[in-house]
Amino acid sequence: MTMMTAPPAAANPSGNTTPGRYAGVDTHRDTHHVAVVDELGRTVADRQFVATNTGYRQIVDFLRTHGPVLAVGVEGTGSYGAELARILAEAEMTVIEVMRTNRQHWRLKGKSDPLDAEQAALTVAAGRATVVPKQRDGLVESLRILLAERTSATKARTAALNQVHALLITAPGAVRAEHHRYHGAELVAVLARTRPGGGDDPAQVTRASLKRLATRHRILTEEISLLDGQLERIVAELNPALLATQGVGPVVAATLLASVGDNPDRIATRAQFAALCGVAPIPASSGKTNRHRLSRGGNRQANHALHRLVLIRMRFREPRTMAYFARRRAEGLADRDIIRCLKRHVANEVFALLTHPTTEPLPGPLLREQRQALGIRLTDAAHALEVPYQRLRRLELGTRTDPDLVHRCRQWLDETGQQRLKTA
Repeated sequence: MTMMTAPPAAANPSGNTTPGRYAGVDTHRDTHHVAVVDELGRTVADRQFVATNTGYRQIVDFLRTHGPVLAVGVEGTGSYGAELARILAEAEMTVIEVMRTNRQHWRLKGKSDPLDAEQAALTVAAGRATVVPKQRDGLVESLRILLAERTSATKARTAALNQVHALLITAPGAVRAEHHRYHGAELVAVLARTRPGGGDDPAQVTRASLKRLATRHRILTEEISLLDGQLERIVAELNPALLATQGVGPVVAATLLASVGDNPDRIATRAQFAALCGVAPIPASSGKTNRHRLSRGGNRQANHALHRLVLIRMRFREPRTMAYFARRRAEGLADRDIIRCLKRHVANEVFALLTHPTTEPLPGPLLREQRQALGIRLTDAAHALEVPYQRLRRLELGTRTDPDLVHRCRQWLDETGQQRLKTA
């Protein structure tokens, strides 16, 4: 019997037969290695460049000299490859984010910069990498930088307060007695006002250390307040509707905006955004077992932001949230599972605000003008609508949105205006 050997598979099993080149870049702090392959996966050229602005321009020229490059796979677009990804995008090249080579490939083929760059190019050519990296050239990048600074400041402030409590536990009895009745912010304020004397005995050294820790805590608190104000200004400029959403503050809004980057259009569907935030259930079926499990991947900061949003709506008893809770509890679901379901629903709501930000003015200020034209005080309106004063005030200022309250308020103002016309 005649034996036939099958020809080697092409590097592009997805069926893309468009002629052209694919490139891959293995990024490092000081150098970037670039490899170019053709549509069949054969290496055309590879070269190493320095990781400087001059080197980045040389990479662009190098790629253009090898025919039309359909896509460039770049490793580490969030670290060493960030600036290169920006420059390639400015050169109108398609940039694809490539994960590092798996260890199985390293064991079989070995590891080097040329091999890693070639593997990145082959991954793009085969269609195994399709993720478009986040752009880092707009106000969202400013939010990411401020969030990173705020996170470190928050951790340092918490560490300072924990050290204060730990120091008071082992402090001399006289020092402990002086501050035993104070807690939290009040304790920090009292310690910052103290005037410890000199000396090297344990009591004086403890008092001096407590004062310095309290001063550090206050400085970090002022820094966090400054960052929160800047975050709020940027978010209000980028997406005021998101900031006005019930349960969304400056930090939550900035975290969600930073999770999608300056190019939210790279996320095409609600399911993709849910997977990005780690709220999409993952199939875990096998044989006759058909089930899903909780996703542990995705952007954990975005997942935490959605979790905080749901908890805030539960705390302030947002009507839609509480109605959903009551319905799912009647179905036998535990609160923990209901929160997971709510995070998915909230992710769908946030996705619409991120990808299609509304340009229409918020209804709150318009309702305020209508109320003032009728000569109705805010306190009287809140009493008639049976809502807290601050809730209605935030709605009118445009810092919060509440579709149900907007409908009720508009209907009540219209009815009040018609009644006054009839009695006039």
